[in-house]
Amino acid sequence: MPPIDEALLRSLTPGVLAALVRRGADFAAAEDAVQDALVEAVRAWPAEPPRDPKGWLVTVAWRKFLDATRADTARRRREDRVDQEPAPGPAATVDDTLQLYFLCAHPSLSPSSAVALTLRAVGGLTTRQIARAYLVPEATMAQRISRAKRTVSGVRFDRPGDVATVLRVLYLVFNEGYSGDVDLAAEAIRLTRQLAAAIDHPEVAGLLALMLLHHARRATRTAPDGSLVPLSEQDRGRWDTAMIAEGVAVLQAALARDRSGEFQAQAAIAALHADAPTAEETDWPQIVEWYDELLRLTDSPVVRLGRAVAVGEADGPRAGLAALAAVDDTLPRRTAAAAYLHERDGDLDTAARLYAEAAGKAQNLAERDYLTRRAARLNTRPRH
Repeated sequence: MPPIDEALLRSLTPGVLAALVRRGADFAAAEDAVQDALVEAVRAWPAEPPRDPKGWLVTVAWRKFLDATRADTARRRREDRVDQEPAPGPAATVDDTLQLYFLCAHPSLSPSSAVALTLRAVGGLTTRQIARAYLVPEATMAQRISRAKRTVSGVRFDRPGDVATVLRVLYLVFNEGYSGDVDLAAEAIRLTRQLAAAIDHPEVAGLLALMLLHHARRATRTAPDGSLVPLSEQDRGRWDTAMIAEGVAVLQAALARDRSGEFQAQAAIAALHADAPTAEETDWPQIVEWYDELLRLTDSPVVRLGRAVAVGEADGPRAGLAALAAVDDTLPRRTAAAAYLHERDGDLDTAARLYAEAAGKAQNLAERDYLTRRAARLNTRPRH
């Protein structure tokens, strides 16, 4: 008996959910019915795989929805408004997946709720998987998802959504990386590919390119002991060249449309890093130009910080420190950037002090350990 194809089930989930919502089911009830249908598929498909998997799921999920509606006496009036069960046959070819992305990234939801709902409704992950990925109790995640579903249940399904909000949610998923039993970075790439197939938008392509280019370096970002490895010290021979090539191709196609955006600019910077055979051969002047473009698109303190470091590489550390002076002192990683630029300028005592200070502000243990080691290395250097 062949095992169930979980990847197929997850890829079909958003289309099935969208079909139910399109037929009149509210989002929360439809999502529950789809989850029930997925459980039924896991039980039934190994013995008797359907010829039309999506059609099978739509039919079973619709029955589950009708059963739940009939069982709830408070919803009997609503049952009268529900269309009759569709005749068996191939599922409709219309793809409402894009509307699900918009719905799950609704502006009334908090970022954490939007991410959780996207992973559940569009990604097809279980509540347990999402909870493990975010290192929270399953009951906590279940409550978060339940509140999010109630929030969007009254939202019209046919209204246009904000692509930028969807992209921010997907980028939040990607930046969570890996924890628990779900690789969220890989999941974010899968969902962004799906979105790119549903909508022709250069910024969707830009985000996909950015994810691919960053993910290509993943294996080299940490040492075997879990310590951070900075970009300049990573083993470039271990970067995923096929993923880099795909990311560059996706980016070039997006840039050719001459509709610049934040994710395209970030991807261009990542592509320049990926294109350099060695850290010393990085085209820093061009990276500075892309940071200038990013500043034009979004006057972000984080972008100003990245630009200051790039200026320090392109024009020397003192130029970088001058650019860094315009960055808010309270910004995370600003102190670490100042330490690095002072070290490059030869002011090692100041660099050591700033590395230690930055370690105290670090946002995670790996970053703190890295900065602490940098400070210790400078503090224990031979004195002349």
